[in-house]
Amino acid sequence: MRDDRIRLQDIVDAAEAIVKYSARGREAFEKDELIQTWILHHLQIIGEAARGLSPDFREQHPDEIWAGAVGMRDILVHRYFAIDPDAIWEAVQGSLAHIKGKAQAILVGEK
Repeated sequence: MRDDRIRLQDIVDAAEAIVKYSARGREAFEKDELIQTWILHHLQIIGEAARGLSPDFREQHPDEIWAGAVGMRDILVHRYFAIDPDAIWEAVQGSLAHIKGKAQAILVGEK
């Protein structure tokens, strides 16, 4: 069973993977199907890891970012025809840094 620390590391690792290719910019994201797939896949990983965080963890670290990641994952997995590339790019440019930073801060603080 994956514990909360491993799930947090999954979030950090997936966020870093997204940053690797999103650094190529919005135009590359829009034109390159492989970059789109890479980013969507790693957003799903983040959402799945957030979904698996224990109730105790969520109580100790309340933040809407966990629910937001899970909601994004649900859209990507179950409503893939409704995926809005603008919303994905906005999440990559905005929310991604927040969830990665939050996960890293918790990991460092709980060593």
